[in-house]
Parts: sequence; C-alpha cells; structure tokens
Amino acid sequence: MADMTESDDAVVTIIRQRPRTQHTARYEAWLKEIVPIAQGFAGHRGVNVIRPQGSEGAYTIVLHFDTIETLRGWLDSEARARLIEKVRPFLAAEESVDIKTGLEFWFTPLGQKHAKTYKQFLVTLSAIFPLTIVVPWLLRPLFGAVPFLAQPGISHLIVASIITGLMTYVIMPRYTRLISAWLYK
Repeated sequence: MADMTESDDAVVTIIRQRPRTQHTARYEAWLKEIVPIAQGFAGHRGVNVIRPQGSEGAYTIVLHFDTIETLRGWLDSEARARLIEKVRPFLAAEESVDIKTGLEFWFTPLGQKHAKTYKQFLVTLSAIFPLTIVVPWLLRPLFGAVPFLAQPGISHLIVASIITGLMTYVIMPRYTRLISAWLYK
C-alpha cells in the first residue's frame, strides 16, 4: 500500500486488480457486492470501475474519499478485509493500491500511459481561463458591498482560493475523466 500522510485533503485511491480469465464472471459479481458496501462508508465520494482494455486484463477501481482518515476507515475495515479474502482466490496477483491527494490526481494516469505535457497545459488552460473571467465577475457584487474585500491582495486571494478549490475538487477530476481518451492517447 502507498504511503499515507495525515491530511484533510480529498483523496483518490486507485486499486488495480487482475482476475484470472476463467473467474471474470465471479469477479464481476464480487464487484457488485463490494461497491455498494464501500459507498456506505463515511466520507465516500464516488467510485469508478474501469474494465480491462487490451490484453492486460486488469480492472482499475477509482475510489474518491473526503479525507485520508475516512479512506483509512474503508481500507482497514473488517468488511473490506472479508471481501478481499473472498475474491483473493479469483485474482491472478495481489491488488495494488495507490493513493493520490488533491491536485496530484489531475494527470495521474490510470494505466501506464502518461499525459503529454502540452496536453496537460492545454487542459489546465482551458479549465482555468474561463474561471479567471467568471469567478471575479460573480464576486463583483460582494466586493462592492464589502470594500475591504476588494483590496487587491485580498480580492486576488479570494479569487485564487475559489478557482483552486473548483479546479481541485469539482472540475479537473470530472474533466480529465471526460477527455481521458484524448488526454492519454
């Protein structure tokens, strides 16, 4: 398991499992069992199951949790341990668990491919540029009502904080999944 540090940042866990070819149907049934149980754990923010592509045969399960602590609650839970023991005979190898926090997951490849630098630049620019127009425009009434907040250093900090939060927690996780076919090609 990856090294985890204490943090209040949202975390993404990438679990790769490779079922034996003859046990794929049993593995799929197991996924239908474990996913709802994981979703019931505190701090769970969503799950994506990416089925094998190509000859590797590995499934990639992307779990989103709100903090390292709630993630640890799931990974170390008796329920998960019991379910992992149940599926272990059907796996060709031990699962791998990789944990990413916040911005680190934006361009973390799900497989072996890495996003090219120019694509990372274009994706980031295409997400940030509209936000640099919209966020200050939306905050203009607040800055007008509370002149102290309109001071250059303070207003820039507020705008940057909102844009960074939106990019980290709302936009980039969804945007990179949406364009992943192009991004990792």
